[in-house]
Amino acid sequence: MDWFRLFFIHPVSLYQGAAFPFALLFNYLCIMESFSTRARYLFLLAGGGALALAAMGSLALLVFIPALCAGVLVSSLGPQDVHRCAFFFQMSWQTLCHLSLHYTEYYLQERPSVRFYITLSSLMLLTQRVTSLSLDICEGKVEVASGSISSRSSLSEHLHKALPYFSYLLFFPALLGGPLCSFQRFQACVQGSSPLGRRQSFWALAWRVLQILGLECFKVALSRVVSAGAGLEGCRQLECVYVMWSTAGLFKLTYYSHWILDDSLLHAAGFGSEFGQSAGEEGHIPDGDIWTLETTHRISLFTRKWNHSTAQWLRRLIFQPSRGCPLLQTFAFSAWWHGLHPGQVFGFLCWAVMVEADYVIHTFAGVFIRSWPMRLLYKALTWAHTQLIIAYIVLAVEGRSLSSLWLLCGSYNSVFPMVYCVLLVLLVKTKHKCN
Repeated sequence: MDWFRLFFIHPVSLYQGAAFPFALLFNYLCIMESFSTRARYLFLLAGGGALALAAMGSLALLVFIPALCAGVLVSSLGPQDVHRCAFFFQMSWQTLCHLSLHYTEYYLQERPSVRFYITLSSLMLLTQRVTSLSLDICEGKVEVASGSISSRSSLSEHLHKALPYFSYLLFFPALLGGPLCSFQRFQACVQGSSPLGRRQSFWALAWRVLQILGLECFKVALSRVVSAGAGLEGCRQLECVYVMWSTAGLFKLTYYSHWILDDSLLHAAGFGSEFGQSAGEEGHIPDGDIWTLETTHRISLFTRKWNHSTAQWLRRLIFQPSRGCPLLQTFAFSAWWHGLHPGQVFGFLCWAVMVEADYVIHTFAGVFIRSWPMRLLYKALTWAHTQLIIAYIVLAVEGRSLSSLWLLCGSYNSVFPMVYCVLLVLLVKTKHKCN
C-alpha cells in the first residue's frame, strides 16, 4: 500500500487551516453595511486566487483556465446549450489532466508532486460547481443575462455581470474541499447578513474542532497498529481480512477528518448556516454522517451518505437523466471523474454490483425474516458484511494501480463481494421462477 497516498491530504488540511482567519474575517465584514456585495464577491474571488497560488504554484493555471472558460460559457450561451457545452469542456479538461497523471505514474514511473495532486482535487471540485451551475441555468433555477462580448454593453458591464459566477467557481472556502454549495445558496449568503447565524456558528465550529481532534488521535493510534503488522503483500489467509479492515479504516478516518475540516471552513465563512437556504432547497448537509456510515447494515444507505453532497450531485447529473442502467452509468461516470485508474474502475463497478445486490437481498429478507431474534442476527451479520465489502472497495479505489488491485483480488478478502454476487444471481433467478 502506498502510504504517501494515505497521508498526502495533510498539505490540503494545512492550507484549509490557513484560510480560517480569512473566512472569519469575511463573515465579520458581511455584517458591516459598508462592505458592499461587489466587494464581497471580489474578496472571495481574490482569496480563491491567492489560496490556489499558495497551494498549487504555477499549476494553479490548470484551475484558472477552465474556471475562466466556464464563466464565459455561462455568460454567453443560452439555457439550452450551456450545460452540454460546460459539461463536455470541463470533463475534457479534467480528463487530460488525469491522463497526464497516468503518464507520469505508469509510463515514466515517477511520483508527481503534491501540488499536482492538490490541483487535480481542486479540478474535480470545480467540475462539481461548473456542472451544478449549468444545470441550475438549464432548469431555470438561475437566470443569466446572456449576451456576446461584442454587444452594445461595455466590457466592464459584462465583467460586472459575470463577477458572481467567477466568484462562485473560485471562492476560497470551497476551492480545496467542502460539500458542494449551490449557486443559489452562495448568492444568498453573499448578499445577506445574519449576526444570529454567526453566534450560532461559533458553537458549531467548536464542536467540529473537537471532532477533528478525536479523529486525528484515533487515526494516529490505528496507524501505529497497522504499520506494526504485515501489509497485503505479507499477510496470510484470514490475516488479510484484518489488514484490509484496518487499512481501510485509516482511509475512512482521513476522509472523515478532512470533510469536517472543509465543512468547518464553510461555516466560518457563513456558507454553512440555514440563512442561505432558498425555498424548496435542501438545507446544508455535511459530507460525512459518521454515525450512519459506521452503523448501517445497508450498502445502499452507506452509498447515499458517503460524501453526501457528491452523491446528490451524481444523482442529479447522471442517475436521474439516465434512461437505461442508471446505477451502472452513475458509478462508471464516478470512475471517470476520479481519473479512471485500474483500481478505481474495478472498485466503482464492484460498488455498483454490490448496491444492486443489496437491494435484492434486503427485499427478500424483508419478506422471509419475521421474528425479531432472526432480524437482529440478520442485521448484525449484514452490518459486518457491509463494512468488509466497503473496506474492500475503499482499498481497490485508493490502491489505484494494477499491482495493488491484483494483491487485493488474490487475497481472502474477495470472498465477501463474491458472496453478494452469488446471492444476487440466485435471488434474481428465484424471482424469475416465481414470476
